[in-house]
Amino acid sequence: MTPRAHPGSSAETAADRPLRADARRNRERILAAAEVTFAAKGPAASTEEIAQRAEVAVGTVFRHFPTKEALIEAVFVERLRWLTNKAQTLCAAADPGAAFFAFFIEALGQSTAKHAFTGAVGGASVDFAAADGAIADAVQDLRQVMTTLLGRAQRAGAVRRDMDITGLIALLIGGSRAAEHAGGDSRVRDLTLAVIVDGLRPPTRP
Repeated sequence: MTPRAHPGSSAETAADRPLRADARRNRERILAAAEVTFAAKGPAASTEEIAQRAEVAVGTVFRHFPTKEALIEAVFVERLRWLTNKAQTLCAAADPGAAFFAFFIEALGQSTAKHAFTGAVGGASVDFAAADGAIADAVQDLRQVMTTLLGRAQRAGAVRRDMDITGLIALLIGGSRAAEHAGGDSRVRDLTLAVIVDGLRPPTRP
């Protein structure tokens, strides 16, 4: 393992140092613009278009993200962290069942719109060569807090006891694909979501 560089040492790189306020603002604007652009046009969207939306020079984009792959990864990680923060907040809710289903519906909507959440959490072929393992760390954090949400809802009797985190992720992936297939048909999309949510609830005895 490579020793961590001490501040001020020759081994410290630019990536190790905190960003200046203006550079941090530019990075945030680039990420926000990239998320909107990739959601609308997919990974094929040009870096020039992202720079224009963020109102920065293309060179500024590349100073923060040397490749488009690095930019996609950063957007991906930010989305996963946003979901993790959302789930952590809901873990403190008074109603564990309502909190679980609120997160499930939110996560399903995010995965459908961004085409990012389901593949990462499910371990699909998302292969970013992240030197710092940012995606792996973000995925692990999200899975852990999802497991906590699920456990609380199960103990409260709101979710069937035989569901586990692997099955929950499978439902998110399947639900996302179903919503994509429904396209603009909101009736089909809403019905599909209702069936999935009903299936998560404990079975009723006759």
